[in-house]
Amino acid sequence: MTEELLRGFAASGHDVQAEPDGNTDVIFATARFGESLNWRNAALFISRRRYSLSHTPTVITLVGVSPERFRATLDHFERALNTQPPDPDDFAFPGLAPQAYRTLLEQGWRGGPILALERLVQTQAKSIRVILIVGDDHPLEAYHFDLVGAYPRSDATDPSRFYEDIVLRVVTAVCTHQVSEHKAADERYPRQLWDELDTPAAMQRAGAELGRREFFTEIVVIGNLTHVPAVGDAVASQYSEGCFATWDPVISALIATVTGSARPVDKGHITEDDLAVVVGVRADGKGALVRHVEGKRNDPPSSESVEMMRLDGPLPTISLGSDWPVAGQVPVVRSKLHVHRAVGAYDPNHVECVPMDAEYHHYLVTCGTAAQAEGITQAFARSQTLQHPGDPRHVVFTVLPGHGSVLVEKWVPGTVPFQTIWEYVDAGYLEVESIIPQGPMQFLPDHDGILRLVPSTGIQ
Repeated sequence: MTEELLRGFAASGHDVQAEPDGNTDVIFATARFGESLNWRNAALFISRRRYSLSHTPTVITLVGVSPERFRATLDHFERALNTQPPDPDDFAFPGLAPQAYRTLLEQGWRGGPILALERLVQTQAKSIRVILIVGDDHPLEAYHFDLVGAYPRSDATDPSRFYEDIVLRVVTAVCTHQVSEHKAADERYPRQLWDELDTPAAMQRAGAELGRREFFTEIVVIGNLTHVPAVGDAVASQYSEGCFATWDPVISALIATVTGSARPVDKGHITEDDLAVVVGVRADGKGALVRHVEGKRNDPPSSESVEMMRLDGPLPTISLGSDWPVAGQVPVVRSKLHVHRAVGAYDPNHVECVPMDAEYHHYLVTCGTAAQAEGITQAFARSQTLQHPGDPRHVVFTVLPGHGSVLVEKWVPGTVPFQTIWEYVDAGYLEVESIIPQGPMQFLPDHDGILRLVPSTGIQ
């Protein structure tokens, strides 16, 4: 598999090196299925030091498994996830921490047995990006795992197409960059001004309302899965899922939730210290421009804040009238919600779906990248209800294949931020589900006119 894969990269015009150097973009490693690799031997943690590199290449670990063992492990998780009450012994595997069963349970309930298996393989291989190859003497299929829990599938029925598909997926993942290098302005907002704003309290209420409707998933904490002392040098110690933000017309800025990579942030129970003020995007696109508040903890916003600011660029502005406490021009989008849930169904009379371009469905990009921000911006730029503010639909969404969804709402008089979204859920205009499409998807009409998701899950 490795030899053929490297030949595939060379045939596509890429440089294949015997040893990494300052120009290396990707390091491939290997690990055994079902065995726990010591972190001191894992390329994710030692490659930079071992090869005296000034940068950290993307590490992708290849793991092989027989079809029988692959299916047996999925069947095992299927039974374990449906056992009530859950038995922690069903989630006891080599190399996992005693409390790891809680994370595997939550991930399995969220995304099915394949997601529990994904987290197990990543933990044992000590690698975030894993290609799980299913086969005996030759590959039958491969699954691509990443931090957000995606698992798109490469089919090996046609061997040449199989390796080409893997090469394209790897190149897609590596040829974008994170947009989390946020920069703070020198000037701070006065504490008195912050205290007079309605938005911070509205954001706290919105977090609770959205949390009750299961928009947010639990934080994945690396330390709950396995003990890796050097984790801080290689990957964030926790992965906080979801981000939401709303426009404040008083300060003409976006108030967004902070990143959860540095400390746990429960999006369903936020405080004012879990909020950041975003005023723009850096000219080089590498992060957001933020402005701190006097007398408040000022952690950086989520990387999704870049996509949320960029989203407004191609869209019109509107003028708030007498129905609002503050008059003036504002973006047509009031509130934005990035979640690791899928929209399973929607009422097209009230909600608009704006799919991302086809390439994003075939070759997935991940959370917090410039490519994702560009794809989301392009999708919402095509929205009819946003380009024509008089359109009666008030909510628009796009599905992020393998990842989640982004939902936005317009300004509806008499409502608080995100109220339209949660009321649409209560009214049945929006249905949220946990299984996220891993590739091409479509919404087909039901008998009652509701459009329901028909996804490609990656599992056959």
